[in-house]
Amino acid sequence: MARSSWTCMMTLFRPSAAHVALAAQAEKPVCAFLHDLGALRDQVRSLTAPLPPGTEFFYEVKANNDPRVLRALAPWVSGFEVASAGEVLRIRDSVGPSARIVMGGPARTEDDVRLILAQGVERLHVESLHVMRLANAVAARAGAILPILLRVNLAGPVPGTTLTMGGSATQFGIEQGSIADAIAMLDACPSLRFEGFHFHTVSNNRDAAGHAALCAAELRFARDWSRAHGVDLRIVNLGGGWGVDYADLGWRFNVAAFARALGPELAQGPRIQFECGRIVAAYHAAYLCEILDLKRTHGRAFALLRGGTHHFRLPSSWSHNHPFRIIPRDPWPHPWQRPEFIDTDITLAGELCTPKDVLARNVAVDRVRVGDLVCFQMAGAYGWDISHHDFLCHAHPERLFLNEGRMVPA
Repeated sequence: MARSSWTCMMTLFRPSAAHVALAAQAEKPVCAFLHDLGALRDQVRSLTAPLPPGTEFFYEVKANNDPRVLRALAPWVSGFEVASAGEVLRIRDSVGPSARIVMGGPARTEDDVRLILAQGVERLHVESLHVMRLANAVAARAGAILPILLRVNLAGPVPGTTLTMGGSATQFGIEQGSIADAIAMLDACPSLRFEGFHFHTVSNNRDAAGHAALCAAELRFARDWSRAHGVDLRIVNLGGGWGVDYADLGWRFNVAAFARALGPELAQGPRIQFECGRIVAAYHAAYLCEILDLKRTHGRAFALLRGGTHHFRLPSSWSHNHPFRIIPRDPWPHPWQRPEFIDTDITLAGELCTPKDVLARNVAVDRVRVGDLVCFQMAGAYGWDISHHDFLCHAHPERLFLNEGRMVPA
C-alpha cells in the first residue's frame, strides 16, 4: 500500500464481545489488558507515512515495553529509544541483535556506559557535563569511540503541555547557556564522537502547528551552534511530544499538518530523528475490570473494581478521568438482589487501601451493576509500565494480545 494511504488510519481499539469473552473465561473476577497488535502496526505506519523520506522514527520503549509490542513494531520503526540498561536488554532479548537502539535519560552510571558499548547501542544522549566525562572515561578504558548527542534544556519559554522537560528548571538536559561549555569540553573527551543535539522538550503537545514551530526553532538552534563552534552536525533528534487527547476519543494529532509545516526546515538537513511512545501505543489496548461492589458514602456513588492504579496508574498520575464504557453482564449467581445504580454520577475506585486509587471521578452513567465490566480505553501507554504492581500484593491482571483477531501466545 502506498505511504500516503496510511495517513488517516488512526483508529481506536474497542474490544468486541468475543474479545471480552476471552478475558472472562476464568472463574474469578475479570481483570485484564487486551492489546490489538495488528491495529498497533497500522498505527505506527499511519504516523510515519507523512514524514519526509530519510526521517527516522524511533519507538520510545518506556511507553510500553512488552516483548510482543516490541516485536510487532520492530519492522515498522527505525529503532528503539531506551532510558535504562534494562530496556536495552529487553530489546536485545525481544527483537534481537540487529535492532537499532539509542539511549537517553538522566542519571547515567558507568555500568550503563559499559553495557551500551557491549550491546551495540549506537548513540548516547548526554545530559550533563559530568556524564560527558564519565562516558569518555569508560569508553577510553574499553578502547571504544562512543557517539553522542548533547541533550539541550532550552532557555524557554516553551509551549505549555501536559509535561514539560525543557524551558524551565527540570532535571533534564544541559541548560542552553551551558551548551558552549559542553562543546568546548569535547576536546578533552577524545573517546566521544559528537554527532549533534537532542531535544525532548515537551510531552503530549496537541498543537501540531505549535509543535512544528518548536521543532523548527530547535533545528535552527542546532545549526547556529554547529556553525558558531565549528562542529559537524550529523543528527538532530527532536524527541517526541506528539499528543493524544484522553478526553476526546476521536481526536488525533495531525501528523500530516505537522510534517508539512516542518518540511521546509527538514529539507535543509541534517538527518532528523523522532522518538515517540504514547501516540504509538495508547490507542490499541483496553483495560477491563469487573465491578466488585457498589456503595454510597457521604452522598457520592462508588464502584469498586478488581484492579486499580497498581495496574493502571496513568489516570492518577495525570489527575484525569480516564475514558471508559460499561459492558453489561447479565448473569447473577447470588440469591440476593443485585446491587445497581441508575442514572447517577459514579466514581471508579480500585482495590487498594488508599483514597488515591481512583481512575475516574463523578462521571455520569445510565446503569451500572455489580458484576458488570468497566472497559478503560486508550490504555496501551504509560499504564501497566508505570504502575506499582506489587503494592498490597494483589494479583496481576491477565495480559492478552490479539493479532488479526487471534490470541498471541505468551
